Amino acid sequence: MGWENLSIISEFFLLGLSEQAEQQEVLFGLFLSMYLITVAGNLLIILAIITDAQLHTPMYFFLVNLSLTDTGLVSSVVPKMLANIWIQSQVISYAGCLSQLYFFILFGLLEAFLLAVMAYDRYVAICHPLHYTMVMSSGLCVLLVSASWIMSELCSLLHTLLMNSLSFCAEHKIPHFFCDINPLLRLSCTDPFINELVLFSIGGVTVLVCVLSLIISYTYVFLTIWKIPSTQGKQKALSTCSSHLSVVSLYFGTSSSVYFNPPSTHSSLNGAVASVMYVAVTPMLNPFIYSLRNRDIKSSLRKLIWVRKNYSPW
Repeated sequence: MGWENLSIISEFFLLGLSEQAEQQEVLFGLFLSMYLITVAGNLLIILAIITDAQLHTPMYFFLVNLSLTDTGLVSSVVPKMLANIWIQSQVISYAGCLSQLYFFILFGLLEAFLLAVMAYDRYVAICHPLHYTMVMSSGLCVLLVSASWIMSELCSLLHTLLMNSLSFCAEHKIPHFFCDINPLLRLSCTDPFINELVLFSIGGVTVLVCVLSLIISYTYVFLTIWKIPSTQGKQKALSTCSSHLSVVSLYFGTSSSVYFNPPSTHSSLNGAVASVMYVAVTPMLNPFIYSLRNRDIKSSLRKLIWVRKNYSPW
């Protein structure tokens, strides 16, 4: 493409999910509801775990970080979308776009790492219950979470810096509701080979490490559960994994449908609609999955609501 079609980009236009005016109000109400439910649900889980000393265990420590990650993931995308619908604008600044990309990749990768770490926690709890407190020490838990944060931040920063090195065409309309990496690469007028190489290599290694960790951990978990003689014991062991497995299925299932589909079957609209699932719907459902299937969380939430009710000035 000729250099005459290049320009200094100061802003992009997010085309969103629909440009029809009558659908904008519906989208605004829908995404506002999902955002408020997501933030309130995750903050309630964090507050319940922090205030209940019985929940100060490795599993719930990881759950607090997962809830913070879900809140960060949805907050990196949805507020800007709501603001654009409210003021009837599609504009996002170049710096704002790269910032959104950075935080989206950061929290997206962090969620994958945390889910893998939580699978290891379930492996130790079920396969080596007598050594659980010794193996899953507070130092190891902090180390695993810190490593997840550092790896996510480094990968996110690398992708953002590489994206900043590209030149973009005068046509800078993004057929998406946020600045995702694939739509931005399609707008580049310079060769994005390095970006794509880093994306596939780092993304592939990250997915491989997380998926292998999940598969290996749960292979040992299911083999151990299979050897439990009583049906009640098997059901009790499975119940400690059911919430985590549901979240893993939701997150990796929806994200893989966006990033691992063949290009020939992938359209911009389908990609944007599928992105809604793991950007907004999955973080909203996670608090319900963990609270509805976990008696300790439900008990802690009841106590938290009861205390607030008793101390309410009303």
